[in-house]
Amino acid sequence: MASVKYNTLVNDFVPTSFNHLIDKFFHENAARAGGSSYSFVPRVDIFENENAFDLHLAAPGLTKEDFKIDLNENRLTVSGERKLKYEKNEKNFHSVETQYGSFSRSFVLPENVDATKISAKYENGILALVVPKDEKKILKASIKVD
Repeated sequence: MASVKYNTLVNDFVPTSFNHLIDKFFHENAARAGGSSYSFVPRVDIFENENAFDLHLAAPGLTKEDFKIDLNENRLTVSGERKLKYEKNEKNFHSVETQYGSFSRSFVLPENVDATKISAKYENGILALVVPKDEKKILKASIKVD
């Protein structure tokens, strides 16, 4: 018979050694974007090119209907919930490392975007948002010194 380490939320807070404490400090983010290391907060990559900003939220296991995207006064907010779909008595869980729960991520958009043309697409676990720039609202300029 093999022994399996019993892993609870309480055991995760109690370090077994000083090295374990240091490892947890450097490898786990305890307060990532307002959540704890045990809540689900999608990671985001943000890219910029000359025409738009691209935001990619890693949110596997959701459907496009699970997302709510709002724009309010240049603040883009993406929220949703990832639910555990199994009943406790259905499966004999040995470990559940995937994070579940409600999430909300907000991004303050620069003044030079065209909010009316923002688009979103969910594919292969990635929510991709395209925030086009407005050519009329140039925030950058070179000034020649006379």
